[in-house]
Parts: sequence; structure tokens; C-alpha cells
Amino acid sequence: MTLVMNTAERERFLAGPHVGILSVAGEQGRAPLAVPVWYLYEPGGEISFATGQDSRKMALIRQAGRVSLTVQNERMPYGYVSVEGAVTAVQQAHPEERRALAERYLGPEGAAEYLESTKDIAHTMVVVRVRAEHWLTRDYGKH
Repeated sequence: MTLVMNTAERERFLAGPHVGILSVAGEQGRAPLAVPVWYLYEPGGEISFATGQDSRKMALIRQAGRVSLTVQNERMPYGYVSVEGAVTAVQQAHPEERRALAERYLGPEGAAEYLESTKDIAHTMVVVRVRAEHWLTRDYGKH
């Protein structure tokens, strides 16, 4: 028996509401940047997340053109999906996409509060889209 997830299992897992850890190559002499992110994913589609257009993270993403995203279960049975891929687009964040991200992680009421508290910087946010190319997975619930 293998602990590796099949395609349907890994895509379903990645589509779950996990907080991801995004990694991107760092500057010369620095380690890769690894930061938590909220993200959206539907099986078979691209991964998307929002960030500040002038952030260090965005500058590194533009330079590298590739990122890795790791999500995990923190409770038993443990499991994870790690995916690497090419950045396919960087676009101005639309209010609907920001709302979808916020509601996924905070629920409708929390999302409304979050969006209100960040309205002054909303114009500085971009959405990054990534095509999944390489996957690593484990599901320790498989026996």
C-alpha cells in the first residue's frame, strides 16, 4: 500500500480550506522566502492567491517565475500536498476574488470585517495564478 495520493485525492486535498505555505527563491545569499497564504483552487484549475504588488514576496515571484505551495493536515491522520509550478498571470485583484478568499478563511461576517479594514490598500493587491506542474503528497490515513 502506498501513502502517495492519486490525482483525484491530491486535487481534492488541495481544494480544501488549508492555509498554504508559499515558497519562492530568495535573493542572492538569502534562503527561499516561505510565508503563509490564503489561496483558491478547484480541481484541474490553477492556484491563485493575493499579495501586495510592491511586496518582497511579489518581487521574488516576478524574478523567479515559479513558486511552491505546501498545505497539510495538522490533525491525525496527517497528510500533505506540496505543489510546484509556473506563474501564469499576475493581475489586479478584483473585489469578488478578494471576497471569495476572505470568505473561504473567515466566513461571511469575518470577511466583511476584513475587507472593510483593508479597503484603503485594496488597490495595491494583485492576484497571482500558478499552474501546478510537480506534486509531492502523503496521506498517513491510508493503511
